[in-house]
Parts: sequence; structure tokens; C-alpha cells
Amino acid sequence: MADAPLFIIGTERSGSNLMRVILNAHPRIAVPHPPHFFKYFAHLERRYGDLEDERRFRALVLDMQRLLRVHIYPWEIAVDTDRVVREANPRDLLGATCAFYDQYLEHTRKARWGCKSTFMVHHADRVLARDPEARFIWLVRDPRDVAVSSRKSVFSPFDPVRTAALWTAQQAEGLALEERLGAQVVLRLRYEDLLSAPDLQLRRVCRFLGEDHADSMTSFHETGAARKGASLSRDWQKTASPIQASNQGKYREELSDEEIRDVEAIAAATMRRLDYELEYPDVGVAPTGLRARVVHRLRDEIWHAQVELRSLRTDKNHWRRWGRAATMSWLELTTRMPR
Repeated sequence: MADAPLFIIGTERSGSNLMRVILNAHPRIAVPHPPHFFKYFAHLERRYGDLEDERRFRALVLDMQRLLRVHIYPWEIAVDTDRVVREANPRDLLGATCAFYDQYLEHTRKARWGCKSTFMVHHADRVLARDPEARFIWLVRDPRDVAVSSRKSVFSPFDPVRTAALWTAQQAEGLALEERLGAQVVLRLRYEDLLSAPDLQLRRVCRFLGEDHADSMTSFHETGAARKGASLSRDWQKTASPIQASNQGKYREELSDEEIRDVEAIAAATMRRLDYELEYPDVGVAPTGLRARVVHRLRDEIWHAQVELRSLRTDKNHWRRWGRAATMSWLELTTRMPR
């Protein structure tokens, strides 16, 4: 297991960027900012046809390379496409993804790589079929605080109701993986526990990974990776600061009573399973009628416009993010099932 890959999974805005830079500060572990290959290509993979055919597999790899070239957090290396085609095992999206990461690892001269694409929560079985010794760190955060963070982020839903629905679905997958695979494969890590007792929790993470604890992990904010991320986007600014124990419970100040009730109405059962106390234990079911859906969609669009405007003014990688969206929209339109 010593050199097996690790995956940070869960829901966005749950501390995954923090965990990435912490683990990346370990002398044996390299965790680049993720291009999210599976998020963007999993539903397209079948369109490339039989990937045992080198021409078709190369087409997939070249398109993955396109995505990497417009990455919102550029890698420090130029990935060799021919090597990816030769070395991918198996010859599919996962094999190609691992071959990209293998080249990054080679560049860092470390021993194992990690992937901070939280969406891999949907693909754990596929990962384990390739790498039975792979490990998953499942980050869990209070959905009410996730809603607060998401509303300010260019990478997530904006309306608390939509955030709560996504959180509930992804935690259900995490719980199922934990129950089926066991604590030796899936480590549940509460964001709040990491903030409150970082040394204790990071030692727990290292034991889970079979790694020695490294003091450099608590100095993550001084690394080039943390500073680079903080300089690119407001969403990543906290990675260049020490862990802040106070960065929890903010929903009490930033969500209205109605919004807290809406989140809890959707997420209550899962919150109880994950030991989050409800503000409204007798909360009912959130409205799901047409009027409620329209209201939440409009709110989402309004917040989206506000966040995009802020990003345009402040984020250095704003245009790269739009370029990524344009690249993937083009691939969606032009990638067709072969005859």
C-alpha cells in the first residue's frame, strides 16, 4: 500500500483544497490541483468507441490534454501524450488519468500521488478494480456551512436548497462506500474535527495512509502550491493561511432561518447519521412544487451572476475557467459515437 494512490472525495467546499495542500506538503505525497478528468469525460468515454484501438484511445488522451492545457491551476509540467498512450493501464479513462498523474509524480520525485477530485466518490469501485490498495479520504462538512461557502464560490451550486440536495446525495455515496469497503479503505474525516484538532487528525490520516507523520504538513500554507492557489482565485485564499479553528458554524450568521430550515429539511436524516445537530429537530419536508423550484432556480441564477462578476474583477484564472467551459462545450458537441 505504501505507494498506492489516494483520493480525496466528498462534496466540494468541504475542505478538499485544504487537505490537498496539507498532503502535498508531505515529503512522500504529491497532490496536484485536479483537472477533474472524470467529471468532464466520464459521460463522454463511450463516445470514443473501443479504446483498445490505439487511434481512438489517442483521441481521448489528446482531448484530456486539451483540458489540461486550459486548466484553471496550470501544472508545472508538460505531459507527454505519447507516453500516456503507451503506459496507460488499462487503456481507458482511468488508465489515462493515472498515466497523467504518474508523470506529475515523476516530476516531483515523490513516492505516491493523490487526486483531489471529490467527484471520484462516484468511481471508487472502478479505482479499486485497478488499484486494490488505493485509499479514500472522505471529507465531511456541515451542509449548512457548505451552503454558505458554495454561495460565494464559482465552482458550486449557489442556492442552499440545491447545495443541500447535492450534499445529501454525495454523503449517501460516501456512507455506502464506508459500509461496504470498511474503515481500512475509506477514512471519514469531519472538516470540523480537522479545524479543532489538526495535529491529532493529521496523525490519524497518516496512520490510515501508512505514512509517517511529517511536521511539514502543518506548514502547508508556506508552500508554493498553497500560495499559488491563493493568488489565482478568491475561493482558494484560505490555503495560504494556517488552519483557522473558527471557520465553522458560520451558517448561524450568514443563512436566514428559512434557509437553515430548507437545508435541514433536505439533509436531516443524513446529518443525524453524521452527528450534526439540527437547529430545528422538528423540521418538515422542504417544498418541492413548481413555485418552490422556480424560486430556488431564480435565486441560484442571481447569486451566480453576482459571483461571476466578482470573479471577473478579482480572480486571475477567471478567463481560464471560461476557456475550460468553452473547450468542454466544444467537445460535447463534436465527440460522437463511432459507427
